[in-house]
Amino acid sequence: MIIKLFNSALILFAVYMGLNQGLAMITGKPEMIDMFSKWHFNRTGLMVNGLITCLSALLILFPRTFLWGNFLMAAGIMLIICLHLLDRNLKGVSIELPFLLMNWVILYFRHPFA
Repeated sequence: MIIKLFNSALILFAVYMGLNQGLAMITGKPEMIDMFSKWHFNRTGLMVNGLITCLSALLILFPRTFLWGNFLMAAGIMLIICLHLLDRNLKGVSIELPFLLMNWVILYFRHPFA
């Protein structure tokens, strides 16, 4: 029971963070434009990345699409980690790594309503 509550809280946090970051990408917040422009993402690429991030966050909520949502979320985080590694930005990697680990923990405990 406690594990299901803990996992539910992690899922809600992951969904909140995914929607928050995805909407920031879609609306073109200056900090997102600055971060992704150094990797040669234009506004359209940033918007598509934001849409995929929002979609993956919403997919995590439902038991039938839980795995796909986590997969998309982890793939997006891995993309950002790899881009930070190309720049040799270990601080950026260390910021993204806990979110990737959180997705793995959520996957390990499975969807609480499945």
